[in-house]
Amino acid sequence: MIDLWFVIIAFLWTGYFVLEGFDFGVGLLAPLLSRNDAEQRQSLQTIGPVWDGNEVWLITAVGAMFAAFPAWYSGVFSAFYLHVTLILVGLILRGVGLEWRGKVRNPAWCDMAVMVGSGLPAFLWGAVFADLLFGSAVAAVLGGAFTLAVCLLHGAVFLALRTTGAIRRRARAAALAVSAAVIPVAVLALSNLGTFPALAAMAALTAATALIWRRREGWAFTATAAAIVLATLAVFMELRVRPLPGLTLAEAASGAYTLTMLSWIGLIALPFVLVYQGWTYYVFRKRVRVAA
Repeated sequence: MIDLWFVIIAFLWTGYFVLEGFDFGVGLLAPLLSRNDAEQRQSLQTIGPVWDGNEVWLITAVGAMFAAFPAWYSGVFSAFYLHVTLILVGLILRGVGLEWRGKVRNPAWCDMAVMVGSGLPAFLWGAVFADLLFGSAVAAVLGGAFTLAVCLLHGAVFLALRTTGAIRRRARAAALAVSAAVIPVAVLALSNLGTFPALAAMAALTAATALIWRRREGWAFTATAAAIVLATLAVFMELRVRPLPGLTLAEAASGAYTLTMLSWIGLIALPFVLVYQGWTYYVFRKRVRVAA
């Protein structure tokens, strides 16, 4: 049961990073790629129907950690209290910016809030997990740079996939430019892990660059998503052995009764969540065009 819930938590964090990864990338890139308000709205509309649903994965992942591994939860979130606080500030800024943009006369501050609110968690989550694994400031900065760069690439490919016209062309060019930085950063950040998923993640990022060059946005997005999945898998393989210094997974876990009850709750609720989110993405699958 302990291993089952560790896998579930890893799955929830993976889903969060894949889905929020392109949200963060779009939030960072939209003001840079847009030349007017209509293009800015076009860019943000690609994530408008889904960004808040994507955040549910974070809430669920943290809640599952709290219930299944309370010692792990308390250790991580107390050790990285400042990081988590800044992440929450960023998520609040982003939410306010996205919700208020169409309700104010001058939306420039909303665009800045979305940009800052996307950049903070994109960098800090990588810093948290790298510091958790390696315990050094250099590793934390490198981990943050990696997740920030991957989010930028993931978001650029998503914009190229979901838009038309000038934004699509600029997003493709941005993806190619960002990939030049992503791959060397990935080599530095993931080589310390040295596992097959880490190596496969680097290969997936390289494949994404080739695919976006060939204008295969759908496959390129699949490749960037695969890279995030593989990188997250590599991280959680290390955390399975040592979730915190001096703490094993068994020592961090709740009792057998709690884990059993959580399993029944998850078995009932998780399929509905997955079906609902899949339906949402199906409904909003079409490309977004510049408003007339």
